[in-house]
Amino acid sequence: MPRNRIRVDTAHVLADLGFADAEELSAKALLALKVNDVIDKRRLSQVEAAHIVGISQPKVSQIRRYKLENISLERLMHALVALDQHVAIMVRPARRSDAAGIFGAA
Repeated sequence: MPRNRIRVDTAHVLADLGFADAEELSAKALLALKVNDVIDKRRLSQVEAAHIVGISQPKVSQIRRYKLENISLERLMHALVALDQHVAIMVRPARRSDAAGIFGAA
């Protein structure tokens, strides 16, 4: 009996799954991961984090659960700045070996 095979075409899993906004979702997830890491390291409650960041506790809860549909990249970047993190955006020409797109690193 043949096994079902999973084929991954790129390094972008969300794009492979057919998400039209895969690059934005990946960037949001990366920023949310960093926000959650800082909250964990500081042992902040959601209420404390909300006060520091200047958003509501339900929005912090959404970030904690990676429910990012109603949270913008800009809001996540501002949250990181409020949590004393340095956020840098770099723009450079795409090389032939690199695809054009939005990428993040934390």
